[in-house]
Amino acid sequence: MSENMELTHFDEQGNAVMVDVSEKKITSRTAVAKGEIYVSEDIMQALLKKEVKKGDVLGVAQIAGIMGAKKTSDLIPLCHPLMLGKCQVQFHIHEDKGCIEAVSTVKTDGKTGVEMEALTAVTTALLTIYDMCKAIDKHMHIEHVHLVEKSGGKSGDFSYE
Repeated sequence: MSENMELTHFDEQGNAVMVDVSEKKITSRTAVAKGEIYVSEDIMQALLKKEVKKGDVLGVAQIAGIMGAKKTSDLIPLCHPLMLGKCQVQFHIHEDKGCIEAVSTVKTDGKTGVEMEALTAVTTALLTIYDMCKAIDKHMHIEHVHLVEKSGGKSGDFSYE
């Protein structure tokens, strides 16, 4: 952490606080996050053939990711509730690597960013895939969940790569 960076979720006494954004200007803000779930060949084939007994895994996971983004402030204690203008969750199946990649894009016009909402969307979507496929094989793992990019706000733009 650089010398100029302060931890914004603590007051002078070290108590946890919600950041005061009341004086900030409303700006357009966007965040993209992604992550991967690695699955067995049995799960991959069941997904590709749409033979998972619990139903449309990626369809349900997509809705779960969007719902997760909308509930971020209920899950992460100091996050502000936000009115999201857009929340999209997309999946890319990498059969050769044995994984499904989830990518979330979240947008709002507000006083604080949507990074946590994008990360929550991806994580919730990947956990939903796990839940729906665990009866086939529990040997799954989630990796590489991270913020890819964000724009807007006081701190400016960010790109992971």
